Amino acid sequence: MDRFIYLDHAATTQIDKEVLDEMMPYMTYYYGNASSLYGLGKQSREAVEKARKQVANVINCNSNEIYFTSCGSESDNLAIKGIAKANQNRGKHIIISNIEHPAVIETCKTLEKEGFEISYAPVKENGIIDLDMLKKTIRRDTILISVMTANNEVGTIQPIEEIGKIAKLYNVIFHTDSVQAVGNLYINVKKMNIDALSMSGHKFYGPKGVGALYVKSGINFYRQQDGGHQEKEKRSGTENVAGIVGIGKAIEIAEKNRVQYNSHLKNLRNAYVKNVLNFNKRVFINGDMEERLSGNMNISFLGYKGAYLVEELDKRGICASSGSACSAGLPMPSSVLMNMNHNIKIAESSLRITFGKENTIQDVEYLIYCLNDILNS
Repeated sequence: MDRFIYLDHAATTQIDKEVLDEMMPYMTYYYGNASSLYGLGKQSREAVEKARKQVANVINCNSNEIYFTSCGSESDNLAIKGIAKANQNRGKHIIISNIEHPAVIETCKTLEKEGFEISYAPVKENGIIDLDMLKKTIRRDTILISVMTANNEVGTIQPIEEIGKIAKLYNVIFHTDSVQAVGNLYINVKKMNIDALSMSGHKFYGPKGVGALYVKSGINFYRQQDGGHQEKEKRSGTENVAGIVGIGKAIEIAEKNRVQYNSHLKNLRNAYVKNVLNFNKRVFINGDMEERLSGNMNISFLGYKGAYLVEELDKRGICASSGSACSAGLPMPSSVLMNMNHNIKIAESSLRITFGKENTIQDVEYLIYCLNDILNS
């Protein structure tokens, strides 16, 4: 294959070399168990606590409010199930948006089987939640609202600060899945009235296999994994020290470079959109053009199946997606697009391109060349 271009950064990112270099000593020399009392273990403990502070500093919380997990999905499970079960004496009603990630939707379906009631707040055609409908959905027995900060398929950014204010006004706990947002957006959990937040290291050039969960002090939540006393008895299991070191370093780098990074992604995205709109084809942009992640562009090419476009681009050395990586291979249209009130033709023909820091304008030019070739063959 002559060329290889990776354009699926919403699915995962390549680990940053600086992050890997930071991790390597904890996979070789400093290999102690962070729960051990001797020197080697204490060195690992110090590394874990340093990473906890790095994560906390970026989202503006206290380090004792950060819990390390294995991934964003586990963080979502721990937050939603843990908060729901610990607060069910107040009520058993939960509200989520109807375009949440499966890690939230499936978690809530499990809670339904245990007697909780789930309401799905609708989004408008641009993918942004209807705040008036959200308010009307809140009841006296509502204990939790969970709305993702940015959507993984269409990149739409939700009005998180406004949702936080609504939740606070009605004394409802507010959780947000920020897996796509951390590393891309400015997040201040205090300013935004966020009570719980999930993230995953491999979405911002950190390692796979490590995530983090913020839970505001005073918010009670139950552990979902029994065993030892790690993570303040909220998440049992020997700490993945190297991975934790990696997520701490990755989030620190991402925040330092965030403004420059977003500017770079916007330039690539805008060049891509400008060229696509000049195609003599019927195209439809999914999601809001202003309130969206800088590197995410989801476009439906009407008359072509998204899966077909992905396969043809792959033959030409380009990695792209027709939706969520977690839904890849499923023979059904995107539920996100369908819940944005798009018809099935739009939902089936979507192509998600997500740019990253290593991409160039030459990558965009090659992508446009390949798409033109595919659409006219």
